Amino acid sequence: MYVNIAVLKETTLGERRLALVPGVISGLMKLGARLHLEAGAAENLGLSEADFPEVSVIADRAELVADADVVLCVQPPALAVVNAMKPGAVLISYIYADAEPTLVKLLIARRITCFAIEKLPRITRAQSMDALSSQAALAGYSAVMLGAMGLARVLPKVTTAAGTIGPSHVLVMGLGVAGLEALATAHRLGAVTIGYDVRPETREQALSLGATFVDTGVDATGKGGYARALSAEEQAKVAKVLTTHIQAADLIITTAAIPGKPSPKLISSAQVAGMKQGAVIVDLAAGGGGNCDDTVPGETTRVGPVTILAPLNVPSMLAEDASKLYAKNLANLLGLMLHDNILTVDLTDEILSACVLTHDGERMNAPALAAPKTAEPAATAFSGEVAAGSPSENA
Repeated sequence: MYVNIAVLKETTLGERRLALVPGVISGLMKLGARLHLEAGAAENLGLSEADFPEVSVIADRAELVADADVVLCVQPPALAVVNAMKPGAVLISYIYADAEPTLVKLLIARRITCFAIEKLPRITRAQSMDALSSQAALAGYSAVMLGAMGLARVLPKVTTAAGTIGPSHVLVMGLGVAGLEALATAHRLGAVTIGYDVRPETREQALSLGATFVDTGVDATGKGGYARALSAEEQAKVAKVLTTHIQAADLIITTAAIPGKPSPKLISSAQVAGMKQGAVIVDLAAGGGGNCDDTVPGETTRVGPVTILAPLNVPSMLAEDASKLYAKNLANLLGLMLHDNILTVDLTDEILSACVLTHDGERMNAPALAAPKTAEPAATAFSGEVAAGSPSENA
């Protein structure tokens, strides 16, 4: 007896990652998996079917998932895929339920157990399964590379017979995984690095990476990794300090993204207007609308003296390494359920219970209805991760 695992080809525009790579196959097979891959799925990685000798390759999607006990993918699957899955099967992928209400209803109707990878809890035991973090690290690295290519100047200090140029000043706003990797990468490339986050405890992390830390004098630490709402007075104080650093920077990288929700605004149009000629902003939160007032998601725009890059699905730009990390994340998550050729979904496990979206015909972890508000709170500052996936669908 084996547990059949089917892996979909990603068809979302711009999605080049894959939920299975050769490096995780032997481990899954030892747990009792029999693997099936959709034909052509590995082409974006420059791999062929010969690179997956132990995997059965199937061209028809409906046939691929019909007998699958587990279906793996990156982006949310098409409705036709879910309709072809057998009741009780397990789906693991990014979902972003708020953006996929029809898909969620179908998962419930088909009695599919769905684990939304973006809901994985940020606890030590789950670190090896945390796809948001693994993909965010690659996004942070990529942001520096993209920004460096957009600049008309070099990042490090360079001394020549004709004189000395550089270094550039790089400001990173939001010191989650993506932001810290961006700081580390820019520092390695010789830039002067500055980090900012509303949580003062990130100061030590920035300093450990060779950066200075912007201290606004406001502690906005809240619950669950989110910042509390700022008063109008606090917002003005923060803006005044940040404006000085924003307008002195050659390259700014913003990373504050809330998976499945609009991105908070960190840079205003007025601040952009006062930036240096030739400065570049790389907005890693473009998928949620962006951290800058002037961001146009998916576009590179010129606003006065500044170029704003707003790439979408940045981890997919590094599809080979991103797939290796993502596939390993999923394999580790499957390790909680797959043992001795038997798949067991134990929802008493704190990891599985946190990221299960649907199970046995019911919606799990549904957000509670908010209580009526008597007044709108002040704008909330936020420091988060760049979302590794986007709320889109495999066609």
